[in-house]
Order: sequence, then structure tokens, then C-alpha cells
Amino acid sequence: MTHTVFWKSALRGCIAIALASQVGFTQDWAQWRGPNRDGVVASFTAPKAWPDKLKTIWKVSVGIGHSSPVVVGRRVYLHSRQDETEVASCFDLETGKQLWRDSYPTPYAMNPAAVSHGKGPKSTPVVDNNRLYTLGISGILSCYDAATGKLRWRREFSKTSKVTSPLYGTAMSPIVDRGLLIAHVGGDDSGALTAFDADTGELRWSWSGDGPGYASPITAEFGGVRQIVTQTQKYIVGVNVANGQLLWQIPFETEYVQNIVTPVLYKQTLIFSGLDKGTIAIRILKRGAKWETEQVWHNPDVSMYMSSPVVSGDYLFGLSHKRKGQFFCLDVRTGQTLWTSNGREGDNAAMVVAGQLLFLLTDAAELLVARSGPKQLEVLKKYTVAESPTWAHPVLVGNRILIKDASTLALLSLE
Repeated sequence: MTHTVFWKSALRGCIAIALASQVGFTQDWAQWRGPNRDGVVASFTAPKAWPDKLKTIWKVSVGIGHSSPVVVGRRVYLHSRQDETEVASCFDLETGKQLWRDSYPTPYAMNPAAVSHGKGPKSTPVVDNNRLYTLGISGILSCYDAATGKLRWRREFSKTSKVTSPLYGTAMSPIVDRGLLIAHVGGDDSGALTAFDADTGELRWSWSGDGPGYASPITAEFGGVRQIVTQTQKYIVGVNVANGQLLWQIPFETEYVQNIVTPVLYKQTLIFSGLDKGTIAIRILKRGAKWETEQVWHNPDVSMYMSSPVVSGDYLFGLSHKRKGQFFCLDVRTGQTLWTSNGREGDNAAMVVAGQLLFLLTDAAELLVARSGPKQLEVLKKYTVAESPTWAHPVLVGNRILIKDASTLALLSLE
């Protein structure tokens, strides 16, 4: 290696390190609730002292919707609505500069009971292998080149389903696993959990046993079989990722057909909840050729409605819909309630676990930073992070946090 080549290589390395330090890079947050779809940040260094107010680094107008931003490297991706079009867009993480944008017409009429939530989209995109996948509120599934924004393929399902979205609009967030893009398409009583070739969009398998709920799936391995686990319209199901075979299901219906909560795993225990259903933990067992489910515990005192819980150590943290929104902590091994907050916390809270800390973002744009302890809700700091409701999930990026409110996206500093 010549001295010139050596110093050019060293310079590139220094620039990369400097850029990483500027934005506090940790891991990518490329899908709904992060790398493992569980709201857990792998590494986070808390500031020596929490500031009295969070500084806005940049803020851009992006359109309406509850879809959460996702981050890969130095790029932020978002799916939103502007007038009667759905928009996929990409921004520079450091500056907020828009790098590309694509839009397509999507007229949509909201159910009168959900008008206050707007016309979406509600589904969070996923980025995998330099591909961005979006699922619109009316069920339009798109694949983009993540670098350029060029549309690679698009699917809509009016010819295969009587309706293309559930009663209150599509909300489930797609997942990519082993070269498959998996989404629950269609609507009430007429849908299918479907796997597409992630590169070409070609159909690989489809399970049409139930319509979609509003929950997003996770992957888990039980009995040596990799499975898609999710809440559908009327069930909790486990489906073989390889071929779409239904392995097991549990009847699970909520009032007004609102199965919303994303399941979480604690070791080999699956935890889920629903409106007025309490919180339930089960094991998935394979005995010979037969799959069975076994209830580990059921806590009727805390029920989750729209908010999905997080696991930290041996504790489950969530927001119960009781008392007009009540934070809680359960011993995830036994289901015992360890503490609950006073209530009136809000209709929804998006939660992130970062080491021994909890970040709790309510729909009223309040961000609570708390210790993830089993004795009480110990709030270290409370911030107002937007001027309009915050239903989208926040994203921690090093020492910064991305917040999507009713119509803007902002990057705020935690130091």
C-alpha cells in the first residue's frame, strides 16, 4: 500500500467515525418496534444530566398518518398522506433534507367511528436488503429501491378480497423474513396472511383462515419450527413461515373487532392482550405431530387496547386502557401485578426499552423517561415533544429521538 492510498483510507475511516459520532449511531431501526419488533434498543448511553427541554435539530412537514419512521444508516424512511395521495419518502438523518419522494393516488373514506385518527397510513414500513416496503391504509402494498425511491413492484387486492382493508383501515405492519415479505392483506371476513417474494412480489403462500386484525406479526421459533405469530380478526395464530401452514390458533375476539396488540416473547412464553381481555401468557408445545397451547398465567386486572407492551429483564411494562390509561408492571414469570400508575395517562403510549430506562410516548405528545424498575413508576424526566398528537412510534437514534406528530417529523436531541 502506498502512503497516498494509506492516508486516503485512514481519512475515510476518520470521516466515517466522525459522522457516526455526530448522529450517535447505534443499530438500525428498520421496522415496526425495531430490530426484533419488541421495542428494545440494544445499546443506549444516558446523558449525565437530562436537559430541561429537548432541542429540535430539524423538523419537516411530511403529511398525516400514524405510520412510524424507520432508520437505516443515515436515512429515515416514512409513509404518510398528503391530500388524497399516499407518500413514501426518504430523508437525510443528519439534516432532515428530503432525498427522494414517491406518491400515488389513494382516495379513502374513513369509518365515522375513526374520523379523528385521519386517513392514515397506519402501517409502519420495513426496510430490508435495500428495499423499502409500505402498506397503505386501503391495502396497497409497494416495494421501492431504498436508495433511489424507484418503484420495483406494487400489489393491490380488490380482485382477490371483497374488501381490501379492515373496518378502521389497514394497520398491520409487514415483516420480512428469509426472503419473504409477509403481510395480512384484505379486510373483515375476507383476507389472507400472505407471503410474497421480497424481490419480485410474486406470491409464495397464502393462509386465508381469517381476516386481518390491526396487530403486527412477530417471528418466533417453537418446536423447531419458525413461525409467524399474530392477532388476526378473531384469533391468535401461529403459521409456518416456510409454507403458510396453520400450526395452532386460539379464539380471541374483542369488542368492535379490535385485535390490535403486537405479541411479545419472554423466553419461550408468548404474551398478548386485548380490550377487556386481561393479559395472557401461553406456551406453544408440539407433542408428536400435534400442536398445543398451554396457558401459563392470566392477569385480568390489566388489559391493553392499542398499546403494545415491552419486556425488560423479568418484567413486562405496558399501558392498560383501564382508568383512562394506566401504566403497569407485571412479573412476566408469574403474571403478578407489581405496580400500576394512577391513571389518566392517555389513550395510547408507544414504549421503548433502553437498558434500565423506559421511554413512554403518549398520544398527548408527552415523553416520559423512567426507570424500568419493579417497585414503582419512577419518572426521571417529562418532556412535551410536539404540538399535536403523537400516535406514531418514536425511534431512538443514539442520543437523539425521532418524533412523528400529526403532520411533521422531527429529530430531537436528548442532551
